Amino acid sequence: MDVQTSPNVGKLSVPRQRKKWWNKLWKYRALYLMLIPGLLYYAIYVYGPMYGVIIAFKDYNFIKGITASPFADPWYKHFKAFYDSPYFFQILRNTLLISLYKLVWGMPPGIILAIMLNEVRNKAFKRVVQTISYLPHFLSTVIIYGLLIALLSQTDGLINQWIKAFGGPTIPFLTSTDWFRSMLVASGLWQNVGWSAIIYLAAISGIDPSLYEAARSDGAGRFRMIWHITLPGIRNVILLLLVLRLGHILDAGFEQIYIFYNVHVYPVADIIDTWVFRVGLEQMDFSLATAVGLFKTLIGIVLVVGANKLARRWEGSIW
Repeated sequence: MDVQTSPNVGKLSVPRQRKKWWNKLWKYRALYLMLIPGLLYYAIYVYGPMYGVIIAFKDYNFIKGITASPFADPWYKHFKAFYDSPYFFQILRNTLLISLYKLVWGMPPGIILAIMLNEVRNKAFKRVVQTISYLPHFLSTVIIYGLLIALLSQTDGLINQWIKAFGGPTIPFLTSTDWFRSMLVASGLWQNVGWSAIIYLAAISGIDPSLYEAARSDGAGRFRMIWHITLPGIRNVILLLLVLRLGHILDAGFEQIYIFYNVHVYPVADIIDTWVFRVGLEQMDFSLATAVGLFKTLIGIVLVVGANKLARRWEGSIW
């Protein structure tokens, strides 16, 4: 009988496939057991709370709960309230500008530092520089703000004391709309540049050393090897991180801005998250806060999908 026309072939293959699958599962049982805590974390704290998104379409009452609260009329009521806010375009502009500043000024320094550290031949000096550069990453935002006050305070900050000693006027670095965004981006860059360089260093270490040897034998200098070997070698990592950061472009760093900002800089510092915290959460308008969060999520998904399609041209897509 022809094997392809036999009716028993499919029936026999299914148990064999199941047995093979169970054997593979049992073989790697230790690895699957280690996955369980991570899967439980995401199931409980990430996917479970997604049910609460329905609050964005309801007039949520804390006492009645999610299910008993009535649906909003119309269903886009809270989205419209956010759009009709007189501060909508201001906070949206501030959010996009701060995020773009952090993106443009935040990624290149990490790449440059990683390349510079990779070119250092003195291992002891390299370890010292790398340690000093990534230590600020472990400082809390409150501590960094305290350091900035000590350095940049208009009344008794160290830098303003130097300016006064040379006869110049003091500068309100932390309370001026002209300086606040610069201080915000600069402090974030100082805090995270060393940590981001670690990722690029790991990518550089995966480049085949024979490429450098071949380029060196052809007479290429360090700058040519960096341009033609190092940067193309970490291109996929750069694109991957860029795509991931674009998904959070409407975040802009709530913790940092909430600690740093004050009433003097609201016109340039107030972002979506800080506005939602004041208007939505402090006034217990959870429906409005959820609607804005859903709006941010949808924009982030669109940006990630679009950026991923563009990144495919350079073989740097996530999927």
